[in-house]
Amino acid sequence: MTAPAATNRRASVSPSSPPRRRRAAITWVAIAAGFIVVGIVGSLLAGIGERAARGSLDPESAGPGGTRALAEVLRDNGVEVLVERSWQNARDLLAEQDATLFLPDTPNLSDEAVEYLVETATATVFGDPASRVLRTYFDGAVPTGFATETLAPACALPTPARAGDATIGGLFSAGGAQATCYPDGEAYGLLGSGSVTAIDADGVFTNDALADEGNAALAIGLLGAHERVVWYVASAGDTDLPVTDPTLGELTPPWVTPAITLLVLAGLVAGIARGRRFGPLVAERLPVTVRAGETDEGRGRLYAAAHDAPHAAAQLRRGAVRRLAGMVGLGPGDPADRVADAVADLLGADRRAVRGILLHDVPRTDGQLVELSDRLRGLESAVRARLHTPGERTRT
Repeated sequence: MTAPAATNRRASVSPSSPPRRRRAAITWVAIAAGFIVVGIVGSLLAGIGERAARGSLDPESAGPGGTRALAEVLRDNGVEVLVERSWQNARDLLAEQDATLFLPDTPNLSDEAVEYLVETATATVFGDPASRVLRTYFDGAVPTGFATETLAPACALPTPARAGDATIGGLFSAGGAQATCYPDGEAYGLLGSGSVTAIDADGVFTNDALADEGNAALAIGLLGAHERVVWYVASAGDTDLPVTDPTLGELTPPWVTPAITLLVLAGLVAGIARGRRFGPLVAERLPVTVRAGETDEGRGRLYAAAHDAPHAAAQLRRGAVRRLAGMVGLGPGDPADRVADAVADLLGADRRAVRGILLHDVPRTDGQLVELSDRLRGLESAVRARLHTPGERTRT
């Protein structure tokens, strides 16, 4: 009776083996297909995130701070606009034929690299000039604050004269510039020296400002003088500066790498020895945290390496003015002086002192920059405390 029983057991098990193997194969195919789908979706999302992260003055950005509208208008007028994110490729394009170089702030390039680009270009427009650019090409000019109203050209240069009034943002001292336009007191919104021009393009060239006053005519006149525009877009990875920070491998003791390798191998052996099968797949939403300040922190380190306190202060002020405008009930388009007056009225402070913090005081050293940062932070804290003080609100 024993032999027939064993035969019956084998007969009952054999038919079920092929379906089990088929289900296992289908499971592995589904897992592989899932990995492929995740990879495709991740690539698409990475591309979307890269386009969304494009910053100010980027000719491929359609956001308020981008300049796609200006790039398309130039192309419609027969100007070839070449966008380059590598300074070496930009240098090669400039050497091919007469071209205008548009150069925003480039803290990741050395003075020699910037000088090489400018010398290769037929004409150069600095769209967000840092202090080192002003010192080099305009003989000691420095940033002096921001314009509080629309400015008239008031100069003999043909392009500003034809364009008329413009919503100039940042202002500079004259220094040794050969030509100055858009005066505001003793400061100017445009500096010219030979084939080099400096202007704060954030208030003139961007998508949200191009249609105001004579901004479009001024931007097209400055960039459309030649048949080609080489538009350099700075990025943190495109740099010729030497890397002086020690690497992780240089900081760790020599025994760390073998120890980690041994631990990984031991973990793999233990997993293989203990693991008998994969458990069921469980759908779980993984927490993802992205630091919004990583880009700002990187730019801040570059400004610190270049010892560019005035330009770093301008960036800090822009953020502070934008946040304070929301606190006091103003819009993002309101000028900085109006925001400063509203803050002074809310706090009962001296308007001249508040304007000095938000507009006029220019730090020269890192210590003065830190002091200005503390004053800006203190001003925001005071406004928050004022708005949240019990009994102070009069509207619901």
